[in-house]
Amino acid sequence: MTPRGGRDALLAGDDTQFGARLAAAPVDGAANSALIALVARHFGVAKRNVTLVAGQTARTKRLTIAGDPQALARTAASLYAIVP
Repeated sequence: MTPRGGRDALLAGDDTQFGARLAAAPVDGAANSALIALVARHFGVAKRNVTLVAGQTARTKRLTIAGDPQALARTAASLYAIVP
């Protein structure tokens, strides 16, 4: 995750992670909230279905996303540049 990245965007990653650029600064959880909103929007789920489970103060985050596993896998595969 790159806070103060100018614009909110998910970036292609490798087979284990993807990147995120966020306009929000890493102050008072603003960047984490922006990341959750961005991931929810990209994966087509409600923000309440995205949970930050690790990395609250680190650049590397671990998220869980609740929803249809097949739909989530297709969206994730597009970020990882692979076909599920």
